[in-house]
Amino acid sequence: MTDDAAPYQFTTDWFDIYARRIWPDLLAQLQPARVLEIGSYEGAAVCFLVEQSAAQPSIEIHCVDTWGGGIEHQSAGVDMAAVEGRFLHNVNTAVARARHAVDVRVHKQRSDLALAQLLTQRGPGSFDFIYVDGSHQAADVLCDAVLAFRLLRVGGVLAFDDYLWAEDLPRGRDPLRCPKPAIDAFVNLHFPKLDILRLPVAYQLYVQKRSD
Repeated sequence: MTDDAAPYQFTTDWFDIYARRIWPDLLAQLQPARVLEIGSYEGAAVCFLVEQSAAQPSIEIHCVDTWGGGIEHQSAGVDMAAVEGRFLHNVNTAVARARHAVDVRVHKQRSDLALAQLLTQRGPGSFDFIYVDGSHQAADVLCDAVLAFRLLRVGGVLAFDDYLWAEDLPRGRDPLRCPKPAIDAFVNLHFPKLDILRLPVAYQLYVQKRSD
């Protein structure tokens, strides 16, 4: 973490490792005004988006998370109440430091319910950039991907974190407990409607929507 991040309370550096070097150029080209994040944890991605919003007059960010933790967090005994507290602190800090108006809306609920409600309330094509980093269970990831694609505008970018993540279980890796099979299925089913962005990352996958 840099000195600029000192006011924040982050206990992990996942975002720094996998996304921070990619997002500045991507966001500069995309210039998203409406962003949806599925899975916010401590808010590293949201804070970065708020910091980057200085180049435009305003940005609207929707954060979806239960802060109940996934199976991997529960088995590791992660204190998710403390994680949620750090998220709130970090986001409030970022918004207070922002040069322009930032509208951060928190949806503390399951992603399938939150995305379905956003589809009903906002309609398809309502977001410019969507970051999928929620449940790592394949069925959940596929549901998030399909609903997110409906919410994404044509020309918008859908980013998947943890593309190559997998749990090391006593019985070996379970393909139903990792994102890759679901992301691959989504891309194969929607292939005529998207372009895979050739970015210098392997752990994440980015696609741009070509058509509905």
